[in-house]
Amino acid sequence: MDIQTILVILLFLAALFYIGRIIYSAVANKSGSCGSCSSNQCKVNFSKPDNIPK
Repeated sequence: MDIQTILVILLFLAALFYIGRIIYSAVANKSGSCGSCSSNQCKVNFSKPDNIPK
């Protein structure tokens, strides 16, 4: 193997690592943002509000 082939393989592996890291961070942010929240501020309240004007 010459040096050009080795550099192309290293560049390809670096690009795969970079793309994988971007995809992983996008998925990890969506699954951990509200699913693991224990406080009431990130839960949706579908009850009827009392302050609706008539």
